[in-house]
Amino acid sequence: MFKSKVNVSKTDTLLGEHTVTEGTIRSQASMRIEGKIIGEIRCDGDLTIGEKAVIEANIHARNVIIAGKVEGDVIASGKLAITSTGKLFGNVSSASLSIEEGAVFSGTSMMSAAAGEQARKRQELPEAQGQ
Repeated sequence: MFKSKVNVSKTDTLLGEHTVTEGTIRSQASMRIEGKIIGEIRCDGDLTIGEKAVIEANIHARNVIIAGKVEGDVIASGKLAITSTGKLFGNVSSASLSIEEGAVFSGTSMMSAAAGEQARKRQELPEAQGQ
């Protein structure tokens, strides 16, 4: 199914293959998505997008692995990895970027330690404004 080295025991939330969700998803822990999401994803932990997942959302997370299809911008305060089966159509801001052979990436990228810090600050801003 998913060839990357993902420790499922460290995944707090799993959205299965036949799950369709619209709106904003917020998680303070790590999350794995195999279904379809339309809206926005905010994950304080690590986010894994499985091979069968279809995401039409902007993503804010610590580390992101994309093995499925994502249409939207990705802000990762740590590492963004696009596996050989992954497709990303959107812009990226991360401290580190890894793209395997066979992956699809269409967009712009901004990488640096400063980008990771900037992504972390952007992730915190909407939370503070809502209080």
